[in-house]
Amino acid sequence: MAGLAAQTDIPDLTDIIKSDTAVEKDTARAEGQGMVKLLTIDGAIGPITVQLIEKGIRKSEQENAQALIILLNTPGGLTESTWKIIQAIMNANVPVVVYVYPQGARAASAGAYITYSAHIAAMAPATSMGSASVVSMGSEMDSTMYKKVTNDAVANMVAVAHKRGRNEAWIERAIREAVSISSHEAVDSNVVDLVAEDIDDLLNKIDGREVEVSMGFHVLNTAGALKTEVKKTFSEKFLEIITNPNIAFLLFSLGGLGLVLELYNPGAILPGVVGGICIILAFFSFQTLPINYAGLLLILFSIVLFLLEIKVPSYGILTIGGIVSLVLGGVMLIDSPAPYLRVSWYVIAAVVVVFVGFFGFAVRYVVKAHHKQVTTGAEGLVGLIGKVKQKIDPTGLVLVAGELWRARADEPIEKDERVKVVSSDGMEIKVEKHSE
Repeated sequence: MAGLAAQTDIPDLTDIIKSDTAVEKDTARAEGQGMVKLLTIDGAIGPITVQLIEKGIRKSEQENAQALIILLNTPGGLTESTWKIIQAIMNANVPVVVYVYPQGARAASAGAYITYSAHIAAMAPATSMGSASVVSMGSEMDSTMYKKVTNDAVANMVAVAHKRGRNEAWIERAIREAVSISSHEAVDSNVVDLVAEDIDDLLNKIDGREVEVSMGFHVLNTAGALKTEVKKTFSEKFLEIITNPNIAFLLFSLGGLGLVLELYNPGAILPGVVGGICIILAFFSFQTLPINYAGLLLILFSIVLFLLEIKVPSYGILTIGGIVSLVLGGVMLIDSPAPYLRVSWYVIAAVVVVFVGFFGFAVRYVVKAHHKQVTTGAEGLVGLIGKVKQKIDPTGLVLVAGELWRARADEPIEKDERVKVVSSDGMEIKVEKHSE
């Protein structure tokens, strides 16, 4: 019995392991600062998005945040930027939670890739994700190249899904067949981890979860956590705006218009300066977008045609050509079938109206100037009334418009009589008596 009693005093090995694990989790929770970082990504994925997410991860690590929560709502984006974001998330030393939010939001195309790479993937009710087929960014891909790019995307995302323990078959279908899934279906199909009503609900549901980051395991302490936002700097907001395809088209078109105005009216300075700045910003934007240079050349050609309309009387033919060229250039500028990367028809129409209005005014001004009566030199005196200062017989002097002119008449005209200028010949004018 003594031996049995001594034996029962020895703790069970399983209990020790469980106890140690609980202590480790409690310690991890105690060490947490009870703070999470929030980063909103709303719009197409691009180079600026990469900068924002990398900054969010870096700040979260530096401030010992419990997690970086990315509030995602995107139609998709650039492939290169998407892979950079996935790499940043996979190598983060802080848990990254991608939350498709708010209700009605979507994580389409690139958004599905990013959601799959998160340590925890969550969706708000009435949201969706998927349609992750490869979209050509640049020249059209032939069937062989399309298969190659698609297979590469599938291989990468299946590997990511395996690492995160998510449905590998579904992400392959999303890429190959462009399937989509709703939030509640996504949980049932092991596509995402959970559905949360709002951010506070999300924090409560992920509290206590253990996730593996690049440096090891991390237990989340997020219930009631302090929420701080990763804010965009002025430069990030500005760059995000100008890399929008619509803004890029506006900058290039109106920048060209400014330079033309400077050439047409040398010394104006302001149109040239503003136009130059717009062109430089447009080319910066073009570096981040799949540009079709044929579209770029068509826009330049339209500016040339509008400029020629001022110089050459074409009875509107050059203007029509300029409008057609400008519209085609706007449509072809972005070489991608993705709708979120296309220039809006409304923006194209607005630019056409501005161009037609400006050059229409310029043409009208030029025509009016050509038909306007000459107001300088002897020719400008025709029709004016003057006074004879020296008898005209057949020549004499006449004071017209405050100046003395040598005058000729068909009949003698005495001094101080009023005369009317009827014509000019070089520096001499011809007059006749003027009866009031």
